[in-house]
Amino acid sequence: MKQTLNIITIVVLVISLSSCYGDKRKPNARYMASTDMYAPVGYETYAKNPNFKNGLEAQAPVEGTIFRGEVPYEIPNTEDGYVLAKETLKSPLEINEKNLSKGKELYTIYCAVCHGNKGDGQGILVKREKFLGIPNYKDREITEGSIYHVIMYGRNMMGSHASQLKNNERWQIVQYVEELRANLLQ
Repeated sequence: MKQTLNIITIVVLVISLSSCYGDKRKPNARYMASTDMYAPVGYETYAKNPNFKNGLEAQAPVEGTIFRGEVPYEIPNTEDGYVLAKETLKSPLEINEKNLSKGKELYTIYCAVCHGNKGDGQGILVKREKFLGIPNYKDREITEGSIYHVIMYGRNMMGSHASQLKNNERWQIVQYVEELRANLLQ
């Protein structure tokens, strides 16, 4: 019985190994032959890629599309846009401890290095004289809208933080900046 089992095992093994090698004139069966998984196309580094219209760059998003859950900011990056935002733009977020806490956290990461922990314009970069003339929130006529607009587009030497912060995160920072300003005015 044991000898028969060994013979059957050897026969099955020989048949299975020999089935992998067919007629040398015919290639073996290839699954997914229509894809490039078996013969990938190699592109030269930094060469134009025929898959993109612009060569190296990926396709731009379809015009007029936005990220899911985001609301487009349609006030232009002009002086008139700044004045419009200052006069009309209001925060959609409820003022509460959760938003203020998150605003403080984000302010510490993105803003305090220049504007200071108290909003007095005495951040670490100002103290080291890397940047001068950072405004004190107490000395400026700012509103929710103007703060948000400046975070979106930047102003004077301050660059835009729109790519680092989501819409609601910007509004949380606005709430915290307004709290800092109120503390400075006391």
